[in-house]
Amino acid sequence: MGEGAPRVCAEPGCGGTIRDGFCDECGLAPADPAPPAASVRTMAGPMLSARAGRRGSSRSSSRSTRSARSSRGGLGAGLVTVAPVPYRDPASAIMAEPKVAEQHRFCGTCDQPVGRANGGRPGRVEGFCKHCGTAYSFEPKLVAGAVVAGQYEVLGCLAHGGLGWIYLARDRNVNDRWVVLKGLLDTGDADAMAAAAAERQFLASVEHPNIVKIYNFVEHPDPKTGKPVGYIVMEYIGGNSLKELRSRLAADGRLEPLPLAQGLAYILEILPALGYLHEQGLLYCDFKPDNVIQSEEQLKLIDLGAVRRRDDQDSAGYKTDGYCAPELESDGASIESDLFTVGRTLAVLTVNFDFRGRFRYTLPEAADVPLFASNPSFYRLITRATAADPNVRFGSAAELAEQVTGVLREVVAAQDGAPKPAPSTVFGAERAVFGVEIDGWPAALRPRAVASALPVPLVDMQDPAARYLATVTTSDPRQLEAASAAVPGSVELMLALIRARLEVGEFDTARAELDALEQADDADWRITWYRGLAALAAGDAQAAHHEFEISYSTLPGEPAAKLALAAARECGAEYAAAAALYEAVWRTDHGYVSAAFGAARTRLALQDIAGAVAVAESVPATSSFHRTAQLVAIRCRVAGGADERYLVEAGALVAALDLDAEQRALTSIHVLDAARRMLAQSPAMFNGATVLGCTLDERSVRGGLERQYRTLARLARDKAERRALINRANAIRPVTWV
Repeated sequence: MGEGAPRVCAEPGCGGTIRDGFCDECGLAPADPAPPAASVRTMAGPMLSARAGRRGSSRSSSRSTRSARSSRGGLGAGLVTVAPVPYRDPASAIMAEPKVAEQHRFCGTCDQPVGRANGGRPGRVEGFCKHCGTAYSFEPKLVAGAVVAGQYEVLGCLAHGGLGWIYLARDRNVNDRWVVLKGLLDTGDADAMAAAAAERQFLASVEHPNIVKIYNFVEHPDPKTGKPVGYIVMEYIGGNSLKELRSRLAADGRLEPLPLAQGLAYILEILPALGYLHEQGLLYCDFKPDNVIQSEEQLKLIDLGAVRRRDDQDSAGYKTDGYCAPELESDGASIESDLFTVGRTLAVLTVNFDFRGRFRYTLPEAADVPLFASNPSFYRLITRATAADPNVRFGSAAELAEQVTGVLREVVAAQDGAPKPAPSTVFGAERAVFGVEIDGWPAALRPRAVASALPVPLVDMQDPAARYLATVTTSDPRQLEAASAAVPGSVELMLALIRARLEVGEFDTARAELDALEQADDADWRITWYRGLAALAAGDAQAAHHEFEISYSTLPGEPAAKLALAAARECGAEYAAAAALYEAVWRTDHGYVSAAFGAARTRLALQDIAGAVAVAESVPATSSFHRTAQLVAIRCRVAGGADERYLVEAGALVAALDLDAEQRALTSIHVLDAARRMLAQSPAMFNGATVLGCTLDERSVRGGLERQYRTLARLARDKAERRALINRANAIRPVTWV
């Protein structure tokens, strides 16, 4: 629909023409203009208009203070190979015809469409927003051949970003090196530009291998207005952005996400850069795939235009819808909102979903996305990173990096079938291996024994009682009470006391002390963990399940959290869910031997004999529980429903194992007795195979059982036991006429 004939502006002394609802000279509307938009500007997509205050991160769930890169090196963290991206010749990156497509033209203030076709006429590349009156221009301010600040020769445009055109230039003063020129914020006003340039001088001091280097801040007159325009001069990074690497076409023509391990590796590599900025008191504010470039084997943050100080409450904020946190309108940017953008980026890199529309701030349900459904730890990772409540999110880049690493290990272990163990920075090792008792195996778990065996959080070395706890060996609640009274304010002593109370069965007292700790300012995820241990020790599998669900969601990369939840689910007879968790832990780290036995038990409960046998036999020969696991494999083979093949394999394994005489006799009895029971039920199913020297018929098997019982009788420790075993041998012996 056309606008009719152009009108002359009625402002005294102007003489401009009303176009697109505003004067192309003075910028005023013929009627009262719309109220100005707020200062949170959107790089792309619908706008969220609000002026937000500042809120720093006052919480961190992780007690690890080491650098997020201290134990890692190189893209992929030594876990996954990421193909290098060839260095891109700068000359080949210059746009032949620098234009911004009409569908990508939005007002920089209110984010409404501008410069669009109207009445058959193409959209204007320069003009004023009809919604708020802000001037816009999509014409490059610099042309090839221009020399900025007497030093930087412009070669052409590289791209158009949220803050304007980005140019490639040659630095005449420094060996003709390639540089990138990017406009500063608020460049339309000289005073505002000078203030912005001064404020951003701090960016020149940013030094990190994963952050683009800023060389200079310069001014150059606008070719039309003559007003000075400020530019940041940065190093040129030749490569591809993560957005470009993500834009692969599948056979069906759809964009194909990155492999999950590659996406995790990218995030893991770039998180230290964000952590570095946060340590400098800075917020990145606009993390997204467009702003990360891979060049050869290195990643770099390339756009620092939206970086601001954490205590800055007045500057205009910039964001990108689909990536930004929902509280930017009300609370402003924070470390947690930065990490929200990381979680969103990770989701966008690895999954196709409507992240700008229906799921603007949320994620699809796991059941609706195969990648989420098959990788629950990954789903919990990005769910926490993008939680609506900032206090639920990760509190630091290092904390997030630790959990990303754990999830990456789990993903890669599942892909290549080889464990990817690593020491935890927040948990100790298993205190004991649970569920390995051979007699009566598989017996139901004893929840209290499981609670005593599960790992416990590492001691915070900043705690005033840390040195004392490093040497203490007592688990007597009375002694720990005295120590706690002597060192008031020690959370670690209170946790040690609670653990001791659980060991002796003082469950109500332990829960009351957890309630008191939860009210403390430094209460964290450990309270939930100990609530889970308390519930499990008290035999309340349902309550333990609830607490360990929270622990798993809080620490999705920690095997200990999955192991605890698996045990709680097994105690609640949720065998399929427990088996999946046990197997995820065992595949990733063979240091959690309880997970192998748990997987075998739950697979057997699901009548998956082959699965139970496979996981039991995967316990390596180097493990002190290898022989126990082999005995479990025998028990699994002769469980209810076993066939002839499994009986033969069980007998062969008994013969091959290095067992003492008593253990060999007991195990042989278990196998032969299973054969006897199956023969009694269906003798026709056997074809005369031999097990432990016995043909699979009733007479031969009974004879074998008699011999094994008499062997045990000879090894008996007292007369009563010997007499009982002889009686059993006589009872089981085959009937004879002699």
